[in-house]
Amino acid sequence: MPYLSDLPADLLARAANIRLAAFDVDGTLTDGRLWYSEGGHETKVFHVHDGLGLKLLQAHGVQVAIVSARISHPVALRAEELDIAHVYQGQGDKRECLRQILEALKLQPEQAAFVGDDLPDLPAMNLAGLAIAVANAHPWVAEQAHWRTRLGGGLGAVREVCDLILHAQGKSAAEQERWR
Repeated sequence: MPYLSDLPADLLARAANIRLAAFDVDGTLTDGRLWYSEGGHETKVFHVHDGLGLKLLQAHGVQVAIVSARISHPVALRAEELDIAHVYQGQGDKRECLRQILEALKLQPEQAAFVGDDLPDLPAMNLAGLAIAVANAHPWVAEQAHWRTRLGGGLGAVREVCDLILHAQGKSAAEQERWR
């Protein structure tokens, strides 16, 4: 993967160690815009590439978690569709939520990645061994991340993260070959 071939060794080492990838929703799994129907129902748009990337991570033994401050039925539906067991909505303290997930899975912080876009994500990003900001993240968040995606939230950024982890763990070539 050309865009992954020139990454720094320290970033690849962090990504190679990941056993849990946790993602914010609004601005990360989505483009950050909030959509409401005339009847007041919330809708969200998710990128199909991101979904496949999350499925690939799970297929290769990396746990996936969704950690959101908001509560949204479309998020629950998408998580169910992708067989994501670790879904935490209404989380005012994402760091504490991530800490509890790590404890439950018997993992260390350096074995976790957290992907976000705005200030509520920073505490969890600072706990994780691999902090990633999407391309459209607020500058205060992006400057504290270990890596920043090329694509924006909701536009394939999550797939980039999944590809990074699979690449660093030596699993991307086999996955590409599987689909030939």
